[in-house]
Amino acid sequence: MEAKAIARHVRVTPRKARRMVDLIRGKKATDAITILKFAPQAAALPVLKVLESAIANERVKADKAGEPFRENDLYIKETYVDEGVTLKRFRARAQGRAARINKRTSHITVVVATKEGAR
Repeated sequence: MEAKAIARHVRVTPRKARRMVDLIRGKKATDAITILKFAPQAAALPVLKVLESAIANERVKADKAGEPFRENDLYIKETYVDEGVTLKRFRARAQGRAARINKRTSHITVVVATKEGAR
């Protein structure tokens, strides 16, 4: 059984979010939560929220199917960051010029699943 969670239009650059996602890919869900809680990067918070949402989605699926739910058996099957829309802003520069500022957003996806031999 597997569950998915997606956070769209998160105001963190995809490059910074990918650093966090690469840390937790393939790990147990409980270990990944610990890693993200203690990571000093600001991008760890939105990734942590998406991971916790995916675990909650798995819990709901297990309840609906009447299966036992064990959080320790979950692992991160798949996780990736796609680029969202870019907010384009301008900042005044010298001699009446303007410089563009790109405020990038991300779509963060996390898929958790149970190990096949865990049941």
